[in-house]
Amino acid sequence: MRPLIGISCCVKPFGPTGMPNHAASDHYVRVVLGPVGGMPVLLPAAGEDVSRELLSRLDGLLLTGSRSNVCPVYYDGPNHAEGTPEDRDRDSTTLPLIRAAIAAGVPLLAICRGFQELNVALGGSLDQRIQDMEGRLDHSTPSDQAIARVKTGKAHPVRVAPGSNLARLWAGLDYDPMAVPVNSLHNQGVARPAARLRPEAWAPDGTIEAASIDGAPGFAMGVQWHPEYDWDRDALSRRIFDRFGERAAEFAARRAGQGTVRLTVAAE
Repeated sequence: MRPLIGISCCVKPFGPTGMPNHAASDHYVRVVLGPVGGMPVLLPAAGEDVSRELLSRLDGLLLTGSRSNVCPVYYDGPNHAEGTPEDRDRDSTTLPLIRAAIAAGVPLLAICRGFQELNVALGGSLDQRIQDMEGRLDHSTPSDQAIARVKTGKAHPVRVAPGSNLARLWAGLDYDPMAVPVNSLHNQGVARPAARLRPEAWAPDGTIEAASIDGAPGFAMGVQWHPEYDWDRDALSRRIFDRFGERAAEFAARRAGQGTVRLTVAAE
């Protein structure tokens, strides 16, 4: 049996009437079916109670990227600029879900918005519109960029901390730890890291690009870029999903073994 991998959804308008839909990009479904080796389960942005009940059935959690930004009320930040997309249904679902998943040791991989959620869920804060801040790079991609390979192509390098979880994950692969090329499709980023967030990679302007979680009983890491766009041609991106899938399979096996023990005791 493939491990069940929960994929966080956003609430987005659909069709001529703008009917709310729970949605996740096909890239995440494909990467779970591919290198992760799991069975994708779309998690509706339906609130904490629903997400906690679903978590007990999952072997891994994939937090997706999105155009929407985490509502600043969750990190005591200033109001977003007018027109900034928010998704409070997603926030109210994923933030408690992240804390519960880490506590339970459920393998967790957070991407882009998911990485920002990870920091906020654990008590950190975010910078808004990094491109408007003095001395910072423009980490966004023009929304009208129609060429997919340009939109999702490598945009800037990141520096990886020696001896970090990310460095160990990439051990044996041919890359320069001082200049790993990544794509970049975000406006916001980590400002004040949560106490448990361990930064492991940085952009040239100091933006935190990857981190793991201190004291997490299971696999728990996040990246600010989008490895799901090029895992089929980039060995570093592929390794992230391979390892996440390995940990999810191990978690599923342990959970199944514990279930067998409980059934045996009950039969006696």
